[in-house]
Amino acid sequence: MVQLINTSNPLISYHPFVMQKTEHIGIAVKSLAHSVPLFEKLLNTPCYKTETVATEKVNTAFFRQGETKIELLESTDPDGVIAKFIEKKGEGMHHIAFEVADIEAEMERLKKEGFTLLNEKPKNGADNKLVCFLHPKTTNGILIELCQEKKL
Repeated sequence: MVQLINTSNPLISYHPFVMQKTEHIGIAVKSLAHSVPLFEKLLNTPCYKTETVATEKVNTAFFRQGETKIELLESTDPDGVIAKFIEKKGEGMHHIAFEVADIEAEMERLKKEGFTLLNEKPKNGADNKLVCFLHPKTTNGILIELCQEKKL
């Protein structure tokens, strides 16, 4: 059964440039040394960038497929968020990130809509981004990341 959504509902406001696109998919891995070659074979493309984000206790590796990026996340600390995630759920999809034009405005909008933010202010993330995460309990179990390119 196909259900059409009525987009002419005046109670719902639509902003065409709020979440612009899927920016990347984050995948938690135990080892970049093992996982980078695996994903290079899987995606048939080289890793184009690695980066350490000390504040998040992670090493990252990036791949590009079309307009979407894949980010591998390896914990640098046994008590880090990624290490705890892998301990609890195993390696696998960690989050989906959406690009936004104005992260603070989008955080405010989502807070008003009832979503729980995991950080009250944008913080520095990998790949020259400001980021904010939404609690999975308010997004059907998926960790959502908002990201905005930092202005130079």
